[in-house]
Amino acid sequence: MDRRTFVGTLTTGLLTAPLVTNAQVAKIPRIGFLSLATGPTATMDISPGLRELGWVEGRNIAIEYRWAGNREERLPTLAAELVRMKVDVLVTASTPAAWAAKRATTTIPIVATFVADPVGSGLVVSLARPGGNVTGVTTLSSGLVAKRLELLNHVLSGASRVAILWQPGVYGERTIHDMTEETQTGARALGLTLTFIELRRLDEVDSTLSAMKKARVEGLLVFPGPTLFEARRTIVAGAAKQRLPVMFPWREAAADGGLMSYSTNFPDMYRRAATYVDKILKGAKPADLPIEQPTKFELVINMKTAKALELTIPQSLLLRADEVIQ
Repeated sequence: MDRRTFVGTLTTGLLTAPLVTNAQVAKIPRIGFLSLATGPTATMDISPGLRELGWVEGRNIAIEYRWAGNREERLPTLAAELVRMKVDVLVTASTPAAWAAKRATTTIPIVATFVADPVGSGLVVSLARPGGNVTGVTTLSSGLVAKRLELLNHVLSGASRVAILWQPGVYGERTIHDMTEETQTGARALGLTLTFIELRRLDEVDSTLSAMKKARVEGLLVFPGPTLFEARRTIVAGAAKQRLPVMFPWREAAADGGLMSYSTNFPDMYRRAATYVDKILKGAKPADLPIEQPTKFELVINMKTAKALELTIPQSLLLRADEVIQ
């Protein structure tokens, strides 16, 4: 190698080295988001919470979204795809999505949301000390479904039959057993007879609601479930046709025309989930991050719907409401 060749090679190396270093510095964390739903909603979005913590999508963080379109069988493939991308953190929405993520990886941290019973579902060892690679926030607490039934009963004016609409397969056996037992105990205290009705597919809503009316139920309590959330507008419309008062577990359903909802604040839940992502990206281990349970619940009453159903909402209930939609 002559002197000119050596100098040229050395110069090229000096010019190239900073570029490689800058490329390495420019690598930003990548978040995988896995959901059973068909797509995002305004209130179920982790991006605002991340921005509040300084993580701006497209600037210093990337988010890879995967939506299963309410087809649970797609979740394992989508989870495996995110794992192959070597995302830094996996955020999941729904118990089935969390199950799929946990089966796909034992090393990538998982922040689970919309999980009713992380322990009963087998995702973690305990809420206080999760162990493994899963942590996050849960949406259900003891007594919540019975409380919804009690609130619905306040406006049913002596009704005796209430239907429970639920989605099979989205919770572990212990979870659904506990929810069912809790609701039945609450119904006995209120003198109500319950009819449990499954909803597996979105196209079954109208026929299911018609069957309820034929069974002479006088009110409907909807259990939480990802497909039921996706179907909330169809349930609202069908319930209006059947003149059926409905208590929902999501504020969005009351805003869409449902009679009532009693639920956690979902935007706040996603802000809490964002703090988990932030801590993990800064070095925390999911095994050491206790799973949070909801502490605040919001009662929303849609007065327009109440008037359409010719229902009188007790003043005491209106005073307890966090929001009254006129």
